[in-house]
Amino acid sequence: MRLPNSRPAGYTLDMKTAISLSDELFEAAERQAKRVGKSRSQLYAEALEEYLVRHSPDEITEAMNRVVDGLDEPVDDFSEAAARRTLEGVEW
Repeated sequence: MRLPNSRPAGYTLDMKTAISLSDELFEAAERQAKRVGKSRSQLYAEALEEYLVRHSPDEITEAMNRVVDGLDEPVDDFSEAAARRTLEGVEW
């Protein structure tokens, strides 16, 4: 008998998936997981999350723009020009 709102033993709330890796990549991931004291699942999830963040710059820009749009601060022309000059010199 299960308690109400409980889940069966062995099940997680997260999505499970299967992936194929080369033996070399699998072994390297195993070594890294042991080195940093994380489970294989945690290592893979964090790696995928980092990959998505790095390869989704438009989503990050849109989120930042929403935050900035929500601010009710007056535009300072001097600061805006200085920031623009600084950002023009940054490699994206």
